[in-house]
Amino acid sequence: MKHVFIIGNGISGITTARYIRKQNPDIKITVIGNETDYFYARTALMYLYMGHLQFEDTKPYEDGFWEKNRISLIKGDVVSLQAEDRKLFLADGRSVVFDQLVIASGSKPLMANWPGKTLDGIQGFYGMNDLALLEENTRNIRNAVVIGGGLIGIELAEMLHTRGIHITFLVRENRYMERILPPEESELVHQEIRRNGVRLQLNTEVKAFHGDGNGRVSMVETTTSEEIPTELACISIGVTPNIAWLNGSGINTNRGVLVDAHFKTNFPDIFAVGDCAEFQNPLPEQRPLEQLWYTGKMHGEVVGTVLGGGLATYQKGVFFNSAKFFDMEYQVYGDVTSDVPMGVQEIFWQHGHEHKSIRIRYNARSGSVIGFLVMGIRFRQQACQKWIKRQTPIEEVLRNLNMAFFDPEFFYTFGTEVREAYEAATGNPRAITTTLKRTFWPIFRPK
Repeated sequence: MKHVFIIGNGISGITTARYIRKQNPDIKITVIGNETDYFYARTALMYLYMGHLQFEDTKPYEDGFWEKNRISLIKGDVVSLQAEDRKLFLADGRSVVFDQLVIASGSKPLMANWPGKTLDGIQGFYGMNDLALLEENTRNIRNAVVIGGGLIGIELAEMLHTRGIHITFLVRENRYMERILPPEESELVHQEIRRNGVRLQLNTEVKAFHGDGNGRVSMVETTTSEEIPTELACISIGVTPNIAWLNGSGINTNRGVLVDAHFKTNFPDIFAVGDCAEFQNPLPEQRPLEQLWYTGKMHGEVVGTVLGGGLATYQKGVFFNSAKFFDMEYQVYGDVTSDVPMGVQEIFWQHGHEHKSIRIRYNARSGSVIGFLVMGIRFRQQACQKWIKRQTPIEEVLRNLNMAFFDPEFFYTFGTEVREAYEAATGNPRAITTTLKRTFWPIFRPK
């Protein structure tokens, strides 16, 4: 009987196990994870810290699910692999032999080489162990510094804010997420951060950490010559694939585990999925590393189906991501980058006094919609992705835009305002800003 081992009990690994079992009732499946006994939703970590959820609430499946579906679980840390011999070695001295292997070892926080980075009270944030460390590090403290202007950084700022901790948020770029968000959306995030009492410092990097003489961080020195007293420094400058344990294994790696379009490594019975997988020959518009929850889930669905004996090919579809900046929601569908590429036009509408905006981009030649970015407003994923897939003309999208709004019943929708923005701007393309009634303003940027 074939025995498949899966390293990692996150969304990619567990989805792989589930889809193998869906296809085949006989294959032996063993999942090895070093973090928790059972799979949990990593995206819920911040809500555990803030007291909105208990750990049991983060588990998508009851504990009996694994025995019922004959998925064996091993809690342990895989420290090395001998690919030629199909053999895994665990930190506790155990070794196992596999028929097929799926590497779903995820990511780990990047930790820059700043002087003093080994002091106590300096940490990243990725998994359950980091959450436990954060609980310990925030006990009875008053000041914290969050370093890095990404999604994890703002989550940490919100988490610490709920404990009444004074936060300084250091972002090395000119604006928050400047490689991803256009300037207007970045400014909305700036306002939301500051509205919640967080001290936001742009164009600022860490120069060094200094200690209190007892091995604990007490100050962050910045490149702007500021010395910030602190009892905690949270580093959130990104993540990197967790693959150091593969050194000497025979598996080809770069930043991640190199895979083909079917997630196969250079060994035909060894696959990699999720954050740690890197496409060796990515398709146009495809990133070599896809470190998102929904793409990790899709990776697992494809590989699990194939290993179970079914047929599946990977089609990522329309890009999607969502997050929350304190009380302001963020959603992006399709192709919306920080800059407007040549051949692309856009409509941007922003509420006059609330943190709400809608940006729609479309092909200048064909008029077909290519992307949506909304802040403080919730759009329906199905509607946006359908319009992009079908290359729907911008005029048709605007006529039906109210279908996209997913806010509660009786909430005001802004389809009329966005249509007026488009009509005003296209009627006078030289007008960059046109003030309309109801204290809203649109911006149109032809390219």
